[in-house]
Amino acid sequence: MQHIQGISRHQLQMVSLEDTITTTNPVRFIDAFVHVIDLEKIGFQPRVLKHEGRPSFATAVFLKLYLYGYLNGIRSSRRLEKECLRNVELQWLLEAICPNYHSIADFRKDNPKALKQLFKLFVSFLKDAELIAGDTIAIDGTKSRAHNSKKANFNQKKIDKHKEYIEAKSQEYLDQLEENDLQENPVAIKNIQQKIERLKQNKIKYDLLEEQLKTSEEPQVSTTDADARALLVQGQVVEVSYNIQAAVDSKHNLVVATHTISRNDKNALSVIAIEAKENIAAQHITVLVDKGYHNGRELDTCKQNNITTIVAVPNQGKSNENGTQEAYLVSKFTYNKDDNTYTCPQRQTLTTTGRWHKKTGRSEESGYSYQKYRTPACKTCPVKDQCTSRTGGRELDRSQYAQAVEENHQRYKENGQLYRKRQEINEHIFGTIKRKWGYNYTDLIGLEKVNGEHSLIMLVYNIKRSINILGVSELIAKLQKWDSPYKRKDLFLIKVTHLKLKLDFVFSQTKLAA
Repeated sequence: MQHIQGISRHQLQMVSLEDTITTTNPVRFIDAFVHVIDLEKIGFQPRVLKHEGRPSFATAVFLKLYLYGYLNGIRSSRRLEKECLRNVELQWLLEAICPNYHSIADFRKDNPKALKQLFKLFVSFLKDAELIAGDTIAIDGTKSRAHNSKKANFNQKKIDKHKEYIEAKSQEYLDQLEENDLQENPVAIKNIQQKIERLKQNKIKYDLLEEQLKTSEEPQVSTTDADARALLVQGQVVEVSYNIQAAVDSKHNLVVATHTISRNDKNALSVIAIEAKENIAAQHITVLVDKGYHNGRELDTCKQNNITTIVAVPNQGKSNENGTQEAYLVSKFTYNKDDNTYTCPQRQTLTTTGRWHKKTGRSEESGYSYQKYRTPACKTCPVKDQCTSRTGGRELDRSQYAQAVEENHQRYKENGQLYRKRQEINEHIFGTIKRKWGYNYTDLIGLEKVNGEHSLIMLVYNIKRSINILGVSELIAKLQKWDSPYKRKDLFLIKVTHLKLKLDFVFSQTKLAA
């Protein structure tokens, strides 16, 4: 059978790298994007030329390399170094430059703030390119495993458990020594003193951890990555991780804001919502959020910043009143805004003295003020035993954020169809990043550096999605028309220089052929 024959390895060929890259290849957009940005202006640390030794690599080389790497599921600096040597696309993109892995890793580690700014800049470009509507935003978070094991994460309960074990084991060794001494013919017990000494050293370690825990006023401490925290991932599963927050526009499901935190979603809504509003320069936005973000203070902060919230309502608890039946839950009491009173299911009016009480939480931001509402009618109410077990009668608390909470609840009831779009908008983003690309953990240590890496991941996601929407050529055309203060001012001179180099190359080839 006749087969297709290959080209001889010894055959000489006249081929340029330019001929190997098609016009629709995404590396062309990466090259164009990095080329037009003034990297120093957005915060990238310039590589200073030294008087002695080998010249340094340009900042643009590392940025192009990382954008290409993350776009293709490669983020290890050692793997990126190998790809520079064998990957034709990277040889074209970097013009055959091959940095070493250490320099590659240092770039990502040294420029977290600049990577964050680059993400915001690309969002601005997407808005100008009319790929972002900027009216309805879906917000959610996902956990990314930190570079810190569970064994290297401690809370007070875990420290106490270890110290109890050390005390028990030390006492066991001491008892063995004492029992051995009382025997008529004592035998040598091997390594017993070394074991006791090792337990003493371990106790010192846990004492220091306990002191660190008290000093930091945090509920837990991590020894490998001090910023990482044990967070609830799903159900009862806990992982030492970070929480990636993402705000996604409803038009083309592009990420408009992202940052990473080391706590759960409860107090995270307003910061990411305000960040999204600022990134797209919107006067007003509507955000769709799940019940994990429901927090009165956060809802009120969003309201003050002209952000309309539609946050799912958590399952209502029975009551903090013992013996309360369902007909007399707090939700069954009607608030009267005009005279600041409540009406109970028995048509009695609960009033307040107007005094504000302070509720303190674990942290300062979790505290709030509230008013108490009571009625003397409780003393003679025939169904008092169904409503409350308090001798003085039923008492309701109204938070300073109650108005914002009630308005959000009403919007949630009236906009069920709009809220159901939340998962369609943002859930698949985390699926793509974590399941398809495998970015379910971070390579870096420290909240600031992790923020930089996750901003890079979201930037690459936006690049890939915008290419799928418009195509490489159309996106580059929009990039050239884009008016931004962060574009390089010397673009015209660069284009002229590139054109001259191309003409020189063509002229030399013509002479060679002649």
